[in-house]
Amino acid sequence: MKKWAVLLLLMSLALSGCNTLAGVGKDLEKAGEAIQNSAN
Repeated sequence: MKKWAVLLLLMSLALSGCNTLAGVGKDLEKAGEAIQNSAN
């Protein structure tokens, strides 16, 4: 039973980390677009 709890915890941490990295990527993309627009 404990193995399932640990596995579930690790999976939830991994998935939340992926969502966080995706959000950071989107923010960086928006910042890059803003810099390109200001250069034009």
